[in-house]
Amino acid sequence: MAASPLPLAVSMGEPAGIGPDLLLSLYALRQETRLKPFIVFGHRQFLEARAERLGLEIEFVECFAREAADAFPEKLPVFDLGGECADLPGEPTSATADIVTTAIARGVDAVMQGLCSALVTAPINKAVLQLAGFPYPGHTEYLAALAAPGGTPPRVLMMLADRKHRVVPLTIHIPLRDVPDLIRTDLVVECVQLLAAELQQRFGIQTPKIGVSGLNPHAGEDGLMGSEDAREIAPAISILRSLGFDVTGPLPADTLFVPKNWERFDCVVAMYHDQALIPIKTIAFDRAVNITLGLPFVRTSPDHGTAFELAGTGKGSAASMLQAIRLASELGGRGA
Repeated sequence: MAASPLPLAVSMGEPAGIGPDLLLSLYALRQETRLKPFIVFGHRQFLEARAERLGLEIEFVECFAREAADAFPEKLPVFDLGGECADLPGEPTSATADIVTTAIARGVDAVMQGLCSALVTAPINKAVLQLAGFPYPGHTEYLAALAAPGGTPPRVLMMLADRKHRVVPLTIHIPLRDVPDLIRTDLVVECVQLLAAELQQRFGIQTPKIGVSGLNPHAGEDGLMGSEDAREIAPAISILRSLGFDVTGPLPADTLFVPKNWERFDCVVAMYHDQALIPIKTIAFDRAVNITLGLPFVRTSPDHGTAFELAGTGKGSAASMLQAIRLASELGGRGA
């Protein structure tokens, strides 16, 4: 008898947000969407209550990851974390912070132990978590720490992607005023090297073409609008080219993200969070997926937040979550 396929590990995300709704609605449509098996790390009674609120007839089963694939066709597998978790859509509370963060940690454990093929994370609310003492700026930094317990976290990158467009911000969850001081030649070189390796290993692109944006308007315009482009980014491009990377930049961001220009590259590196995320969310808000590069496992997430105003209503779009699950299954099946 053939062994059951490894399921995906899915963390249920912020209970007051839309993440649990999307997971439940997709499970209810598992046959139509041809979903690969997954197990939700979270709180069973909460999920049952949310399913009832949404009018979804779903059977649940508490189980371990190794049992999830066999159970999935008939019942939604849940690794129950215990504790208290009330169904209060749109009413976030720091009282659920431990369940939210533990769900992520247990999902990481399952993937790193080879019990699940990849990790998909539903959206979290960083402000609520930090009220409870969560010390990380976001998912990406927490996952890096979990990947190296007791050691130095790996260098990670956040990629947002749809089928035609990929973008990586060089800096992520920091105030805009701090960005210029962090734009350094060595950081750009390190980022592009890691990105190229991940595009080869994870995405099967043997000779990736990478574009790099400038920081300032018009990529600094020969120093008239800032010095970082010429002083830090351009030397990094020269170093990378000397090492054999197919990289172009610094390019003015206002024209780089015009789709016909963007599509010349397998991925674009932007200098800061919004410079990267505004373009991808503008053209692919309901299709783009967040992928964490540099981890020893595959992790994806939808590209949107908790959408408290839609939680519990059944009105949210599950398109990005569906793509996150599909991409995690695809990348996880390829191995590292």
